[in-house]
Amino acid sequence: MAVELHFDFVLADRMAVGGGIWCAQAMAELAQMGFTHILSLQADFDDRELAAEHGIEVLWNPVEDDLEPKPPLFFERSVAFAVAALQTPGTRLYVHCSAGVHRAPITAAAILCGLGCTPAEAVGLVGARRAWAKFPPTYLESLERWHRERNAAA
Repeated sequence: MAVELHFDFVLADRMAVGGGIWCAQAMAELAQMGFTHILSLQADFDDRELAAEHGIEVLWNPVEDDLEPKPPLFFERSVAFAVAALQTPGTRLYVHCSAGVHRAPITAAAILCGLGCTPAEAVGLVGARRAWAKFPPTYLESLERWHRERNAAA
């Protein structure tokens, strides 16, 4: 019996945004689909143990979906991991939170910013490809603040 994973690719077939993995069977399916890296944003579940037997590299960057502003370090850790993963040909990244509605989409947008998009372009792209994506104003403001500070420091 297959586990139904809900995700959408937002960067060709290299980066997908979705919901929680939750069990060994779902992790095995992601491995079979060629996912090599996972960026987990769930505050209540760490995927590292499930991923270990498949050789999938995981960054657990837990953050609450509390609609409060997110610190720049949260975005920076996520983007550094994702951009490094995507620089290697053949890798495939799965970015997820519990449902793939708030935290994963805003983080995917940050990753696209790390690859050269503006926040507006990135949010537009993620929103167009992930129908369930929602971008709460506080999360958008956090993304824009991080992007401004990052570019000012460059």
